Amino acid sequence: MNQASGIVFQVLQSVLVVLIAPLMLGWVNQCRAWLQNKSGAGIWQPYKVLNKLFHKDAVLAHNASPLFRATPYVLFGCMWLAVGIVPVLATDLPFAPAADVIALVGLFALARVFVSLAGMDIGTSFGTLGARREMMIGFLAEPAMLMTLFTASLISHSTSLVTIVETLGQREFVIYPSMAFAAVAFLMVLLAENARIPIDNPSTHLELTMIHEAMILEYSARHLALIEWASSLKLTAYITIGFAIFVPWGIAQAGDWIGLPIALVALVVKLALAGAGLALIETVSAKMRIFRAPEFLGTAFLLATLGMLTHFLLEQ
Repeated sequence: MNQASGIVFQVLQSVLVVLIAPLMLGWVNQCRAWLQNKSGAGIWQPYKVLNKLFHKDAVLAHNASPLFRATPYVLFGCMWLAVGIVPVLATDLPFAPAADVIALVGLFALARVFVSLAGMDIGTSFGTLGARREMMIGFLAEPAMLMTLFTASLISHSTSLVTIVETLGQREFVIYPSMAFAAVAFLMVLLAENARIPIDNPSTHLELTMIHEAMILEYSARHLALIEWASSLKLTAYITIGFAIFVPWGIAQAGDWIGLPIALVALVVKLALAGAGLALIETVSAKMRIFRAPEFLGTAFLLATLGMLTHFLLEQ
């Protein structure tokens, strides 16, 4: 019975996150519009865009390789797997052993390699420009991300997100000063990895600023829909990883059907607050020059390292 309940929980969580990811993106865009005193397109706009793209005929360049065609499916699969194994509703699920922080970073890196290669596949200048910038951001963001996750791993003595959630959220409440540094570093990495302001502006297509958009200019129809859906899944994955590490309260145990409504309500509230907070950061921040990105991510790495040193000096 416990195994069957775990499977049901796992399926429910995997389906839920893939369905609410566009809604999360729409909520962020709507909150940003409200903060800028605009009406906005509505929180359902990403679903309308996906529906329109899925009903169009795909147009491919004559020199597109099989890698270019396969990348949208690989990208969507990687992001769905990443967000599906993160403990969002419950812990100790059938896929819980795969929810390792190092494996998750590797999964994001795999998706980055595919989308960068696809951006260069057609041979356009924009695609190559975006791929180079994407790899530069990834080269700087991944070490900062790992150092941030290692801070939580040192506290729980495990790199498993499930163990981290159980240590920080389902045991006695303890204040860890090191997690404050790690939280700021994680937020900076989240903004950079998801091409948000101040690193990139997802609402523009200026060749001097765009990173993610430059790599997908040659995609259309269902391929573009899968990439856009994967982008919203990536944002949701990073946010839910942040919940699991820094705000783990409300996540139920596997098979705890009584705690499921509480877990759902807690998830909705945390996503709403996270989306509003992200929109606020993007509203009060300015897009920085691409050459300032190494300084931004270098600061994130420094803060993450300070978090680890604080753990060794004050929390041992």
